[in-house]
Amino acid sequence: MASFTLTTESWNKVKTKFLRKYRELAAVEIPFTPGQEDQLVQQLAKLVNRDSAYIEFTIRKALADPDGNRL
Repeated sequence: MASFTLTTESWNKVKTKFLRKYRELAAVEIPFTPGQEDQLVQQLAKLVNRDSAYIEFTIRKALADPDGNRL
């Protein structure tokens, strides 16, 4: 179970940060439905070849400062 909750607005901010860090994701459609955070984590982990814990950490870090540029 994901240790965070995303809204459509917060996902758009997190997605922008992920696209800055992982430019190869720009060519991939990353769908998100509120309440489906676990599926999002699994999909991102597969796309960037990282484990789920890293993806969750990165998303929580992005949510801590949603208007900042750092990920």
